[in-house]
Amino acid sequence: MNILLLGSGGREHALAWKLAASPLLNKLYAAPGNPGIGQEAALVPLDVEDHQAVATFCKQNDIGLVVVGPEAPLVAGISDTLRAAGIRVFGPSKDAARLEGSKAFTKELCARFNIPTGAFGRFENAEAAKAYIREHGAPIVVKADGLAAGKGVTVAMTEAEAIEAVEACFSGAFGGAGAEVVIEEYLEGEEASFFCLCDGKTALPFGTAQDHKRVGDGDTGPNTGGMGAYSPAPVMDEAMVERTMREIIEPTMRGMAEIGSPFAGILFAGLMITKDGPKLIEYNVRFGDPECQVMMMRLKDDLLVLLNAATDGQLEHMSVRWQDKLALTVVMAAKGYPGSPEKGSVIGGLDAAAATGAQIFHAGTAMKDGEIIANGGRVLNVTAIGDTVRQAQAAAYRAVDAVEWPGGFCRRDIGWQAVQRETR
Repeated sequence: MNILLLGSGGREHALAWKLAASPLLNKLYAAPGNPGIGQEAALVPLDVEDHQAVATFCKQNDIGLVVVGPEAPLVAGISDTLRAAGIRVFGPSKDAARLEGSKAFTKELCARFNIPTGAFGRFENAEAAKAYIREHGAPIVVKADGLAAGKGVTVAMTEAEAIEAVEACFSGAFGGAGAEVVIEEYLEGEEASFFCLCDGKTALPFGTAQDHKRVGDGDTGPNTGGMGAYSPAPVMDEAMVERTMREIIEPTMRGMAEIGSPFAGILFAGLMITKDGPKLIEYNVRFGDPECQVMMMRLKDDLLVLLNAATDGQLEHMSVRWQDKLALTVVMAAKGYPGSPEKGSVIGGLDAAAATGAQIFHAGTAMKDGEIIANGGRVLNVTAIGDTVRQAQAAAYRAVDAVEWPGGFCRRDIGWQAVQRETR
């Protein structure tokens, strides 16, 4: 089978690495890819925003399955275009992708189908939003309604911070994503990422992880797309997984089918495990980044078999097996991230880092004059496994320390909560 993978980040490198190991694979293409993905796949210069061009490529190259990595093409409806052309695709329809494309849509779905989540309000003008903040006080959470690359969320600890976040949204800081704002109750507890493979009818649990959104050690500084992650999430024990399926995932699947938008693809629930149980923070409709990287390290099964089953509506017959190991990834980012990252700096030592046994997934990299350079905010994902989180953490940082990149930085405490839990 020929596969086309869409995307260019660390998540897509991890997917390419895992797909390349499948005996079912004939040829793997990736668009636009990056130098790391190019080690696993043939890179093609497709404009992913040109859905018809993607469909034409698929027809010309006998593509048996398209795997869509990032959220933007899904929200824009690429799956619909490809399916209309008779091309198999792993990823939800445009209507189903509203679960990520509109936070207001998801909150309204939760209200309609009694899915536990924080109380909320949705606003199309700043003054109404500010009045809601003054009424409810802080801490409170302000979110741009649409896609903002993981940066449109402010966990405001003061009313002033919340009002500033509202003004940022309505002044265009997040483009069209901030045309509407959702303001949510601040939830107390421990965050976890929970994933399910879905085929429109069946949701198959597919791993857990915890990530670190804040840019600085000790979970300080502004939110980012994610500075590191580990899997599995200790808080998601068997009982909590069962409760999450029963109270959150299954009602969502039923609800989406009832409104005529059945969900097929990967459903990523961002959860807060509160004293009252799991509550939904938000949904994403693609693999997490960097959560995908740690889950691909642990997955024992053939990823392509699982994606085919999800695409063909056969998940009720499937199960998922995991290595009895823990995986941890450290994001190495360019200086200036999450603001304006400095591009173009040369990165060395990647062979030495890989020689430690870690897997180096490329994210924002490019090739120039035969050298790897930084070409984005989050640039590398240094990923390792171990029998404990502490072991995986130590292995990942050994590899990080072998990377020669003065233009980059990383957090030095990824996995700190889990390490503390192990040592209690």
